[in-house]
Amino acid sequence: MLPLYGFLDPTYLLVIIGLVISMAASAYVNSTFKKYDQVKSRNSVTGTQAAQFILRSEDIRDVGVQPISGHLTDNYNSGNKTLSLSEATARSTSVAAIGVAAHECGHAVQDHKSYIPLKLRAAIVPVANFGSMLSFPMIMIGVLLSWNQTLINIGILAFSLALLFQLVTLPVEFNASRRALKILGEGDLLTAEELPMARKVLFAAALTYVAAALSTFLQLLRLILLFGGNNRRD
Repeated sequence: MLPLYGFLDPTYLLVIIGLVISMAASAYVNSTFKKYDQVKSRNSVTGTQAAQFILRSEDIRDVGVQPISGHLTDNYNSGNKTLSLSEATARSTSVAAIGVAAHECGHAVQDHKSYIPLKLRAAIVPVANFGSMLSFPMIMIGVLLSWNQTLINIGILAFSLALLFQLVTLPVEFNASRRALKILGEGDLLTAEELPMARKVLFAAALTYVAAALSTFLQLLRLILLFGGNNRRD
């Protein structure tokens, strides 16, 4: 007999907790960004201009800056050396926009200086994606084949790769923010009064990665509780 799902399954509470944590983190980063997006920087520099300035100051010449659609979809792609800034960041002169642009530049600096955790995360991405796709089919096949624990364990192990990716992401993101704040503090992009505002924006953004790691951990814990070695259903 398969484990019951939905509200009849008490371990489903772990999924709910994970969703609540993720939603709270997302709401917090959006509200924090919105708050400091209202504060225009005294230097009237846009997110794009700030990114270009930082890249030049760090002697990074092979990274392009481009606008992309969406809200807070900012990212740095080490594969094609492209720093993409969302519309809310690229054209805005707000403290929040400059902070986010600087954070993405932090990733470019990591790449430029061969920051090991960034390289490790890039290497883990395809493995983690494959593991996420493989995990649930393997678990279900194992259950259907008279609760084959070997297949189930392989599925659980495959899902754990997603958690490994989340854990490796944490130091990468926190380090990028530290680099960004250091650059902003040493330069003239933000004033001494504006820098703490940018710090709050980046801290809120970092919490979303912590929330993602916690949510993934809770999902993994649920799989272990439901399908672990001592949970065979007859």
